[in-house]
This record gives sequence, C-alpha cells and structure tokens, in this order.
Amino acid sequence: MDENNVQIQPQGSICSDSNGEEAYKNDVSLDADRRICLIGGIAKDNKFRTVAESFNVPVVSSVHGREYMDETSCCTYYVIDNFDGEIYNSLCKSRQTILGPPALQQLASRDKKELPDNTRPLFNVAMRGVVVCFTGFRNKDDLTKLVPLIHHMGGSIRRDMTAKVTHLIANSCGGDKYQYASTFKVPVMNLQWVIDSWEQHRYDLDFSASQDSFVNMYKLKPFHGARVCFLGFPEEEENHMTEVLLCNGGTVTTPEDPNCTHVVVDESVVGERPDVSAPRAYIVKAEWFWTSVQKECSLDEKEYLFDDYIEHIVSPGPGRRESHATATPSSASRRKRKRIHETLQSLVQQTQSPALHKRRSSVSDAGLLSVSGSFLDCTASPAEKAIIDVSDAQKETPRKNLTARHQVFLELLQTESNYVEILRTIVTLFKNHLENMPDEEALLNNTELNLIFGKLPPIYETHLKMLDEFRWTSAHWNEERSIGNIIIKYSTELQRAYPPFINYFEEMKEVLNSCDQSKPRFHAFLKAMQTKPECGRQSLQELMIRPVQRLGSISLLLNDMLKNTAKTNSDHGALDQALAALREVMTHINEDKRKAEGQVTLFNIFNDIDNCPAELVSSHRSYMAKSDVIQLSSSEGLASKGSSLVMFIFSDQLEVCKKKSKSFNSTKSPSASSFQIQGRPNVKPYKHVRMMALNTIKRVIDIKETEDCQKVFSLVCRSNEESKERLYSFAMADEEADKVAFLRTLTRTMANNVCSADADKFMAYLEPHQLAIDTSDLSNGTLSKAFKFAKTRLKVGRTFSFNKSTPSKLKRAVSSMMSPFGSSTNLTPASQLANMRLASYSNINELGSNVENSDESLTAAPMSVQPTRKMKSSSLGVNAFKRL
Repeated sequence: MDENNVQIQPQGSICSDSNGEEAYKNDVSLDADRRICLIGGIAKDNKFRTVAESFNVPVVSSVHGREYMDETSCCTYYVIDNFDGEIYNSLCKSRQTILGPPALQQLASRDKKELPDNTRPLFNVAMRGVVVCFTGFRNKDDLTKLVPLIHHMGGSIRRDMTAKVTHLIANSCGGDKYQYASTFKVPVMNLQWVIDSWEQHRYDLDFSASQDSFVNMYKLKPFHGARVCFLGFPEEEENHMTEVLLCNGGTVTTPEDPNCTHVVVDESVVGERPDVSAPRAYIVKAEWFWTSVQKECSLDEKEYLFDDYIEHIVSPGPGRRESHATATPSSASRRKRKRIHETLQSLVQQTQSPALHKRRSSVSDAGLLSVSGSFLDCTASPAEKAIIDVSDAQKETPRKNLTARHQVFLELLQTESNYVEILRTIVTLFKNHLENMPDEEALLNNTELNLIFGKLPPIYETHLKMLDEFRWTSAHWNEERSIGNIIIKYSTELQRAYPPFINYFEEMKEVLNSCDQSKPRFHAFLKAMQTKPECGRQSLQELMIRPVQRLGSISLLLNDMLKNTAKTNSDHGALDQALAALREVMTHINEDKRKAEGQVTLFNIFNDIDNCPAELVSSHRSYMAKSDVIQLSSSEGLASKGSSLVMFIFSDQLEVCKKKSKSFNSTKSPSASSFQIQGRPNVKPYKHVRMMALNTIKRVIDIKETEDCQKVFSLVCRSNEESKERLYSFAMADEEADKVAFLRTLTRTMANNVCSADADKFMAYLEPHQLAIDTSDLSNGTLSKAFKFAKTRLKVGRTFSFNKSTPSKLKRAVSSMMSPFGSSTNLTPASQLANMRLASYSNINELGSNVENSDESLTAAPMSVQPTRKMKSSSLGVNAFKRL
C-alpha cells in the first residue's frame, strides 16, 4: 500500500475505495465531492493532519499530487507549504485548487468550517475582505509582483475606483483615483504594505493586513514621488519646510528642474507667476503644502493655485489628475479676455488705481486698516469691507475738518473693529474648526481645546456688543455722544471676562506651544491657517496675545479722548469714570493673576514634595520665597547635621524639606514638576521633613558675615507643646543667594501673620562667636560632601567652637537675641547696658512665654527674673545655663 495515497478519517473502519486503495470509513458520512490532499512534508505533521480532518472530508497524502489532477468526480484541495517551485507551478498550470497551510488552519478556526470556492491559490486569509485598486504604476513588473501576492492572501483587485474598493495602492501622490480615495477616506497605501504582509507575516495565523495599526505604518506619505521647490520664503522657514517635505516623502528641487512637480510660493513676497522649466508643474500657495501635511494626503492643487494661471496647463502631467485637461486654449482665452474687460471697466469708472492690482504683502494690507497706522490693533479679515465702510461714512467730510475728539473716537472704533475681527478669526478659523473635526481627524483632545480656547468666548461676546454700540454712535455722531457711558456699561462684563483668560495666559501659551511642537499635524494646521489673509500672516500664538494688550490700548485712547473733550461736555465726567472703571478692572485682573499664579505655584510645590501634608494646599495660603540651605546644628525634630534642606516660606507656614540624593543639581524653581532622577520621570525631588507655623518662630538671627562665616543664619523656635526653645542653624547652599532679602521676606511675612507693622522686632543680629554651633566635622564627612555639592564658599572654623569658659558671652548673646533692643548691630552704650541687664536671665523661656502670649510683649521690657529651668540640649548646643 502506498502511504501517500491513503485517505484517513478518525474513529472509522478500514475499507477499500474504488481504486482498491485502503481508506478509513467514518461512521459520519463524508463529503464525497471534496477532499484534501496534503503534499510534501506537511503530510507527516499529525497536528496539521488533525486540522485537515476537522473539515469532515477525505484526507489523502501525496508527494506531488499528480495522481489526482485528472479526476473530475471530486474537487481536490491541494495543501502545499511553498507557493513556488516545480510542484506549485504544475498545480497552477492544471488550474487546481491550492491552499497554504496557514489558510487551512485559519479556515478551520472559524465557527463554520467550510472549504473555500477559490479558483486562485490561497496561502492565507490575511487580506480577506480587502479590495485593492492601483494608480501611478508605470512599471508593469511592479504590478506583476504585487497582484499574485494580494490574491495569495485572499484579497481582490479592481481596475477602477468604486465604492467597494477598500484600499488604493499608489506609486505617487496625485491623480483622479488618489483624489477620490482622499475625499472618501479610502486608505492610500505604499506597495511595501503588500510586500511586508507577505514576506513578514504570511505564516502568522492572527495577522490581518487591514488592521489599523498595520495600515497606518504603510500609508503613502503626502508628497510621495513629488519634486517640490520653494520660492519667496525666509531662509529659516524654507529650511523648516524642506525638513517637513523630506519627512513626508517628497524631494527638494529647483525651478530649473524639468521634472519639478510643484512650486510652492509665498504670496506675500512673490508677485508674479515664477518662470519654471517644468511646463506642467503646479504653482501653489503655501496653504496647499501645510494643509496636505495636516490631512496626511496631497490635496487637489486646483483649490490652491497661485493666481489664476490654469490656462497655462493644457494637458495633465504624468501621474497627475486628468481634470486639468479641460482647460482648453479657447476657455483660457475667454478667461483672459474677461480679466482684461474687468480691468478696463475699473479704469473707466476710476474707482481704483491699476496699481492696486499689484500684489503687496499682507502686512501692508493690514496697515491700511488702522486709522493710527499701528499694526498692533489691526489684521486683515473677511470683514474688511465692513471695517472700511466705517471710514467710508466719513469720506464726504475730510478728516482734517473733524474735531480732535471725533478723530480719537474713530481711532477707537477702528481698533475695536480690528480687535473683534481678530477674536472672530480665532473663534471661527481655529476654535470652531478644531472642535468640529471628526474624532478620527481630531488634532487636539477636549482638554487641550478647553485650555487653549475655553476662556476666550466671553471676551469675544462682550466686545462684539461694545462694537455694535460704537458703530451706532459713529452713524449718529455728534459731540455730545457719550463714549464713557458705553465703557462703564460693559465694565462689569469686562471684569468677569478678562481675568480667567489673563490669569492662565502663561499656562495656555505653554499648552499651545507644547501641542505645536509634539503634534506634527496640529503644527501643519497652524501653519496653513497662518497663510490665510484673515490671520494677516500672524501665528495663533501672536493672535492670542491681543486680549492681554487690549484693555491697555482702550485706556490710552480714552485718555486721549478725555484730553480733547471739553469739561463742559457731559461726556467728560463719563470718560473720567470710564477710565477709573478700566483701572479697577485692570487692578482686579492683576490681583487675580497674582493669586492664580500663587495657587499654581502652591500646587506645584505640593506635587514636588514626597509625603507632603495635604493641609499645605489651602485657598488662604500663598507662596512667598524659597532657599536651599544646609543644616549646621544637630537638632531634634528636624534633620541631621549636614543635611541638604529646602525652605519654602508661605504666608503662615514654613515648609522644610530634605533634598533627595540625586536632587542637588535640580532646578531652582519651586515648580519643578518635571523633575527626573536617573531618567525616571515624575520622581519627586523633595521629601517632607517638617511644616512649622510662622508663629512658632520667635526670632530670626542674622549671623554677621566674616571671611570664615558666609550666609549663616539661625531660627529660634518654640511651639505651644514645647517648654523649651530650639535653635536651628543653617547656611545657604547657593553662593549667589541673597541672605538679607530672604531673611527680610521671612520676618516681614511673620509680622504680617500676626498683623504687626514692625518686622524688625523679629530680627536679631549676632557675631559668629556669640553662638555655640558645633562644626568640628565640617572639613570631613557629611557636611563636607554637602558643601561640595552645593559649591558654596562657606568656611566655618574654630570661630564657632564653644568654650565653657565663656558662659557670660552666651548669656549676653541669648539676651541680645531675644531682646527687641538687639535689632541692630550698632548698639549704643545705653543699649548695651540694657542687654547686660537681660543677662541675668538663665533661661529664654521666661521671655519667650511673654512673647507668645501677646504681640505687644515682643517690644515690651523684660519682666522680673524668674526661677531658672534647664533647656533641652538641642536648643543651643549646651546642657544648661548655669545659675548666676
């Protein structure tokens, strides 16, 4: 018995077929019209044989399958693992049904196990349901290679673009099929899509060539096959456009290149049709380039042609759309005659000078729209006609005959009109356009849209109403018309509309710049919109700054109007009130901005501190100052000696944090939310140590600067729960830090916290030798490492060593420190005598208790001597004060 001619069925009995061959007769009836023939080595794979048997048809094995080719009574499916070679070619020549091993496995995995009625070899079903059309291929060898591969993977091919086509495979951008696919969102693919699907994934049973993630990798780039040159752009902009072109599949060329396909020009610079060597090259605006990048396809050039030069294109170029062939010489001549006729008509009517037909830059156009000539408040816009009509109403009266007050009002009206058009451009051209994009084309998410544009509509709506009243006033002008009352009427709305925008302007600008840099399609959208005349060649970033400037501009114009308004005019008082209302609005905005920035900073600090107490974030708390310090004393309740700490001063608290080990080179900004440690993002640079209420700080000691003692200060603290004072000594880690400014900020904040006007009473000044601070290990160990990291000039030596033989000095130091007379370094003899009287105190608790009980006690004379008590060893570095 030939093992290659055996039919095998599971769970059956052996019998002979019509040819006398042994076969397994299954208890279940077999489909006698079909059978599977396993060819070559796959017949020996038991696992694969089981898969073949699952179709409930006879399964046979063969070396080459020729013995079954002539049978017509049964349809044989030949399964072969190599779609190449003599056996495969022989089967194909005899038009046999051929399957690949992946195809059989994929078909068997379906709920309904059916063998396909395919007439073409099917290796897998990776392209099942894919209908392909080709365009732009002039080399037939490419198609000869691609077509069989598509069929092998279960795909089909159509000659023309129809609704059934799912993918267009193009060799270059452009053409009718390409534009059809772009219009109806049919993916335009690179030929490598088919090649890689076959070569890299043909044995992958779970692979689908139509899955979005794979399709997106092989979409044809917008400028694939295009040869583009740029004319009229600044060097920096041209270099940027060249980089974008190369990233999107295009090639840079020159106007002299006969194979040039596109010439992209800057309309504001190029005034006439450039002379190019390629007669069929498209000369297009920059908007075509950037919008194509945004939409990720080469757009129809006829919508973006530079000037009306379609008559120059008589026949389409290779691979380009044939629709331009309709521009016959006769139709071009008719258009040319029509333009000449229109020019002659304009000359006869003398409505405009022929020179106006010359192209000028958008900057000069925009300059004409402002009465003052200031470009700050003007921009070209679709409503240009409406703006010019305002001045047209005054054409009958020469401007030199207008009163100074009337001229300033026209200036106000003109700048307000231009400002409203700028806002309308931002809202309609940018905001609405981005918000109305389909989800699959969206450039920004809802959060980003709200952060960038969410605060603008109230400003636009308010100024739109103001503009209507200004226009009505202009149409019914007389010298008694009140302009001030209009401003007063809308001052409340201005006060509500502007703060949310201005307060978070920096955050909005940061989000906008971030999206511009990280989202190439959004960047292209912004560039495309910038080329439109409505934007006046200005970027969205430049347009968005106008609301920040507008109230100041109105204030200046109202001030000019007030100067030119007689005091007997009823509008004089109204203008004065309007200016006061605007100042109040701007003051309110500045105050809100300061508070908003403080809250943002507060949140950033909270996010930068590991294990930070949640109560740090409070609506009544604001950030004041920050300093990097190194602790010089070894005190309980804080950190160890030599620790690198950071002090954040708030309006009522002092937050002390410890720098993490890799944080010495971190940014000085308190809002370093993007801190990283060893490449790990979102690692907090600080660790919470202690949060101290400012009312627990009794004195701030400024240590006099010497050669060996730089930027050292101390804090004397005691809370209600503690019976003894604690002394914490620090040195500023940054040699460029201003110690005096930091300490003044601290004492001023302490005074504000207790509603006191005298901040000096919280400050004391001492010589370095007057405090006993143990710095014996400053030259080695932890402190030396800390100072090495901080790169300070701090050199504290034996000056700080404590000598037991000088207790009186220490007493006098403490007395001077706690005494309100100790707020100056230049003490008079009387002051020194007063300080000496305080030396009879053996414990600063007696004085400190009076200090914390009343604000007045901070400046009051010391009470009588109280019984002595020992201080904690951590307070001043000594065991106790000796009884006198």
